[in-house]
Amino acid sequence: MRKQPDMRNASRTTPPGRGFTLIELLVVMAIIGVLISLLLPAVQSAREAARRMQCVNNLAQLSLAVLQYQAAHEMFPAGTINPAGPIANKPVGYHHSWVVQILPYLDQPALHAHINVDLGIYDVANATATNRTLHSLLCPSSPYGVATKNFANYVGNHHHDEAPIDVTNTGLLYLNSQIRDEDIADGRVNTILIGERRPDPADLGWASGTRWTLRNGGTKINAFGPFATAKQPDPVGGFASYHPGGANFVFADGHVYFLKQTMSQVALQRLLNRADGELIDELGW
Repeated sequence: MRKQPDMRNASRTTPPGRGFTLIELLVVMAIIGVLISLLLPAVQSAREAARRMQCVNNLAQLSLAVLQYQAAHEMFPAGTINPAGPIANKPVGYHHSWVVQILPYLDQPALHAHINVDLGIYDVANATATNRTLHSLLCPSSPYGVATKNFANYVGNHHHDEAPIDVTNTGLLYLNSQIRDEDIADGRVNTILIGERRPDPADLGWASGTRWTLRNGGTKINAFGPFATAKQPDPVGGFASYHPGGANFVFADGHVYFLKQTMSQVALQRLLNRADGELIDELGW
């Protein structure tokens, strides 16, 4: 008969099971923390790259709408419409913005039809339409988004330097402007049409042809200011974004470019002036 193995001493030869010690657990947790800290910036960078690409797409759609308007009317839309200037940055006046004029070319004909052009843009009869959210006007990097309803991150170029919005501005979209191709002496490819802005208190929205849809080169990109002074108590302000390092701009020929905030203010102002005749040596990209 086959002899059965003696199992009485088997437990004595099998090594006992063991778990993590406290030190080992702390080491593993530290390694995981380091890996997460290394991974998070990469994830954030990838998300910002995607948001910036969506912003570029928004600006491309806006430029296409402006160029379609120009093809139909043989001129760019007026930056703002009002009987007289300069424009005060207050909800008083006719003030129909360039965004209002291009609504049919943004695939918003019904919204455009609900705006009564016989009335000022702040009239209560226009409130239902002008309080609407236009997602194509919102930069995905902005923390405000649809919560502000009629907010717009994108603004037209009205002047190369800090100045009131008026009929004598040097940009492409200003008071009662009627810019044609021959008026852009520096060429479309060298002239900024639209850029980005950050939100302001008491924002009047995309329908208001004031500093809420028009900006200038009075400051460097992403710079603070300008601040009210005795000479300029109601400043219009410059371009700024929530993208690190600069802001997206669309030029009059339709191409979109990211301009770095380190570029000189002089170079920026030359890009904003449609007919200064100056060559640009430093663009900051």
